[in-house]
Parts: sequence; C-alpha cells; structure tokens
Amino acid sequence: MSARTKARKRALDVLFSSELRDERPLEALQRVLADAERPTPEYAVTLVRGVAEHQQQIDELLTSYSQDWTLERMPAVDRNVLRLGVFELLHADDVPDAVAVSEAMALVRELSTDESPQFVNGVLGTIQRNKASILGDA
Repeated sequence: MSARTKARKRALDVLFSSELRDERPLEALQRVLADAERPTPEYAVTLVRGVAEHQQQIDELLTSYSQDWTLERMPAVDRNVLRLGVFELLHADDVPDAVAVSEAMALVRELSTDESPQFVNGVLGTIQRNKASILGDA
C-alpha cells in the first residue's frame, strides 16, 4: 500500500470519526494529532484540512451530482470518501483525476457496501467530466 493510500485511509478515519463524535473535522484532526502513539501522515493532514476548508462547496456539489441521494442518506463512509475524492479532483493539482477516482473506489470497495463503488464512481466521474465548469464557477 502506497504512502498516499495510507494517508487517504487515515484522513477518512478522521472525517468519519468527526461525524460520529459530532465535531468539526479540524477538531478531530487536532485530537488525532495529539495522539503521539499513532502518527498521522502529512498528506492525511492536508486532505482533512482541504476538505474542511472546502466542505461547503464539496457538499453542494455532492448534493447536485448524486441523483436521488441526500448527503444524510448516504452511508457515512461513502459521504466522506466522496468528500476526499472531490477535494482531490478539484484542489489537489498533484493528483491525477484518474488516481483520485480509483483511490476513492478502492476505499469504498474495502470499507463500504457492495453498491458503493458504482455509486462513488458515478458521482466522481460526473464531477470529473464537469470539472472545468465547476472550477470556472469557483
């Protein structure tokens, strides 16, 4: 498993736990960073901070592009994987779009429902195809 793959998984852990604890992602990140026994990769920190910074835009996009699904109805793992994927698609210039999508797919394939990979691929694929107009609107 690559270092970035491990970082994505760690970032997902932070985002998921922030929802479970009803805390902001940056609060969860600070709590996790204080745990010296389990180091947090720098890229995981970048991902959590990026999702937190752009969460309003990301959630609006997810709401627009996930047909017949509200954010609240999505499994928590899928919702947070999608947030990571959208952040990487739109704001991580050093991550190729295909990598952002395939890494998101791998996470949900491992951690979520049987239907999740198809759902995540569809949402991220649509956002990827509309990336130029989305970034033009930003």
